[in-house]
Amino acid sequence: MKVTSFILLAALGLSSCKWGEPAKQVPAAIFTDTVAYTYQAIHERAADCGSKPDSACTVVDIKYPVFKGTPVLNDTVKHKLLNIFMLGEKPDTSLNSLAANFLKSYTDAKKDDPRTEMFYTLESYAKVIRQDSSLLALEYGGYSYQGGAHGGSFTGFVNWNVKTDKQVTLDDILADGYKPQLTKIAEKIFRKDEKLTDTSSLANDYFFKDNKFALNENYAITPAGIRFVYNQYEIKPYAAGQTELIIPYSQIKTLMRPKSAASQYIHKNAGI
Repeated sequence: MKVTSFILLAALGLSSCKWGEPAKQVPAAIFTDTVAYTYQAIHERAADCGSKPDSACTVVDIKYPVFKGTPVLNDTVKHKLLNIFMLGEKPDTSLNSLAANFLKSYTDAKKDDPRTEMFYTLESYAKVIRQDSSLLALEYGGYSYQGGAHGGSFTGFVNWNVKTDKQVTLDDILADGYKPQLTKIAEKIFRKDEKLTDTSSLANDYFFKDNKFALNENYAITPAGIRFVYNQYEIKPYAAGQTELIIPYSQIKTLMRPKSAASQYIHKNAGI
């Protein structure tokens, strides 16, 4: 962590106190200067683009962070990106080969139908949405169109423990046997968000297995709570888009493991 960050925070804390008055208790600082990274980008255009703008021809755009001194995290990010939009039975071995194969799929389709004015699109990304002294959270996803009525989009997350250099799962931050209670709390939030009563059926408008609410494994561990995202077609028709569900820590405090990568957020929200 940077010494300058600590000095600045200390100075700000002292400046807020008045002489003769007790100092206010403030939450412990959550530092953000943890893992250094830079963004890299791949931008490729189909051979027949000519002078057309990117919005009118087949283009591949991929942007992602590369972290300094953390090869396992870098490999994880690459693996996630390669598996979003698989072109064959197996994912490509590199992002550059993914771009090349996507352009080839367009070229092959163009040969089959030279008169078509259709063009393909592949936009893929990974970005840091938050990092502190214990946890680094990334969002990854993108959009792909290869003909048909519409394209497909996806949003996913990686939660990374910067101390252990491993992914963080709900099993790491929640106590044993948490799933039934977490699901119960989540369903109550879901029904409120969807303007459903406690007894409304999920059979007609949702795709839950056996028409029973269930959480997926696509979540970001944020300071406000655990943010779940259901992607298109996962629980609703394509036109409904994504569905987001946030479970505040205030509702699951009894389920949280002490001294986990997320326990700091409980203290922060409680004003300790």
